[in-house]
Amino acid sequence: MKKILVSFAHALQNIRTRFFHTVLSILGIVIGVAALVAILSLIDGMEQYAREQITRTTSLKAVLVQSNPYKVVNEVQVRKSEYDYLDAKRWGAMRSSLSKPAGTYLYWQQNSEISVVSDTGKIGTIVTGTTLPLHPDLTLVHGRAFTEPELQRARGVAVVNQILARQLVGKQSEKSALGRQLRYGGTTLTVIGILADKDAKAGQLLMPITLLPDSALRASPPMGVIEANTVEDVPALKTDAGAWLKANMKGQPDDFVLITNEQRVSQATQGFLLFRLIMGLIVGISVLVGGIGVMNVLLISVTERTVEIGVRKALGAKRRDIMWQFLSESITISTFGSLLGLGLGLLSTLAFIPIVKALTDVSFQVAYTWNTFILIMVIAMLIGVIFGTYPALRAARLDPVEAIRRE
Repeated sequence: MKKILVSFAHALQNIRTRFFHTVLSILGIVIGVAALVAILSLIDGMEQYAREQITRTTSLKAVLVQSNPYKVVNEVQVRKSEYDYLDAKRWGAMRSSLSKPAGTYLYWQQNSEISVVSDTGKIGTIVTGTTLPLHPDLTLVHGRAFTEPELQRARGVAVVNQILARQLVGKQSEKSALGRQLRYGGTTLTVIGILADKDAKAGQLLMPITLLPDSALRASPPMGVIEANTVEDVPALKTDAGAWLKANMKGQPDDFVLITNEQRVSQATQGFLLFRLIMGLIVGISVLVGGIGVMNVLLISVTERTVEIGVRKALGAKRRDIMWQFLSESITISTFGSLLGLGLGLLSTLAFIPIVKALTDVSFQVAYTWNTFILIMVIAMLIGVIFGTYPALRAARLDPVEAIRRE
């Protein structure tokens, strides 16, 4: 241990005596490591931002049950002539089979036209049939939502948003839309509630999915959502849903697809990993150039210290002592360059983020992880060992007599 510490002390002394020469020689390492730190930190920040967006827009606790009306024939996707789909009755049976507590609902959505009874005019709107009287993300401003008995008995009731309510009543108060009768297809609906618009840009109408005929459900199959209480329950609920579909839906094996948003996170992670590897390999070229600079410094050092090496060997120093001295110097130089690069990389990312925020409205933040710092330290050690080995071997193999005689 003492020999190791002495070797590193000699290495630091030699760096101090050739400080500017050493700094100029390791610019490749400094720039390469700085670029690597900046890129990895920015990619980590992008991945964190992507995860936040996925979590914000979708729930990681949700299992989506979706019909698959298509098949692949000779590499071409075509619509199946027969396939299974869910309705309110089947959905209720599936819900009863779940082994974990969960919120569930089935919904069907289509852009369509509706009309006011006793009026020939048409209004374009987004029609949603659902088993959920009121989603937690929606807020009623007037009236009420439809009830479970109304869902079961397929009562002709509907809830509209404020945009559609204003379209129905014109200049009158939107509240006066309550009680209005609408016609969708062959079904008459009575408006019983008005929803807050929130981020909606078009009229929306919600009604019990039991009002929809089988032909509509078959043409555009509804999607089921199983919302687990915890993320840990998602795999069990997905397994339960898959087992029920296999046992009770006798169509083709691929008639249904079970989707979890964890798959989206996994796909994003894979994409960022690929991006990280590609950019790391590109930036690695600069680090390689920096390693050559370290080898150049050590070869010059061997030449300048030939007599010193000869004297040390004549006084009893062994090959491994000389070799370890130059390896320790190589590791010290590469670590020094990596630390400078690390500091430069951190400063560059801190300067880059305000520019991104000024040019875009994205609340993007750089992310620093221990993986990045550990990688930099590993790179420093590898550069020191790989590019310091040849100069160290060359110094260790010097003949002491010839080395002392050299001027």
